[in-house]
Amino acid sequence: MDKTMEQATPQRKKIHPQKFMLWVAMASIIMMFGGLTSAYMVREAQGNWVIYKLPTVFYISTVVIIASSVTMALSLRAFKNRLMPRFRALTTATLILGILFGIFQVIGFYQLYDINIRLDGNPSGSFLFIIAGLHLAHIAGGIIALLIVFFRAFRTKVKIYNSVGLEMVSTYWHFVDVLWIYLFVFFLANQ
Repeated sequence: MDKTMEQATPQRKKIHPQKFMLWVAMASIIMMFGGLTSAYMVREAQGNWVIYKLPTVFYISTVVIIASSVTMALSLRAFKNRLMPRFRALTTATLILGILFGIFQVIGFYQLYDINIRLDGNPSGSFLFIIAGLHLAHIAGGIIALLIVFFRAFRTKVKIYNSVGLEMVSTYWHFVDVLWIYLFVFFLANQ
C-alpha cells in the first residue's frame, strides 16, 4: 500500500538554484526601482520641479529594446529546437539591439543635457539621470551576459544542449525590457 501511495503522490518540481537566485536578485531590483520612483513622486509634489519632454531617441530606444526581447525569445526557442544557425543569428541580433539601446540612451542623456536637464541641476533632471542611468547599468550587465552567450554560440561544436544558462539570460533580458517600459511610461506620465 505504501508503494501505491508513493506513485500517486506527484513529485514537486524544484526550481534550479541559480534561477532562484536570479529571481531573488530581480525582486531586489524591483524594490530598488519602486523606491526610486516613489521618491521621484514625493519630491515632485514638493515643488521646484522642472517639466520637460523626453527626447525622441528615448521612444526609439524603447522600440529597440522591445525588438531585442522578441529576438531573445526566438533565440531561446531556436536553441531548444537545436536550430543552431538561427540561434546564432538571433543571439547576434539581440546583442546588437541591446548595444543600440545603450547607445540611444546615452544620446538621449546628451540631448537632455543640451536643454539644461542635468544630473547636477534641478531635482527632476537628477532623478531622471539616476533612475535611467541605473537601468542602463543593469542593461550593461545583460549585455555582458549576452556576450558570453554570443561567444558560446559560435563555438565549433555544442556538446550539451543545456538551456539553463540561456534561459536565465533570457529571463533577465525580458526583465530589464519590462523594467524599461515601466520607467518609460512613468517618465512620460510625469512630464
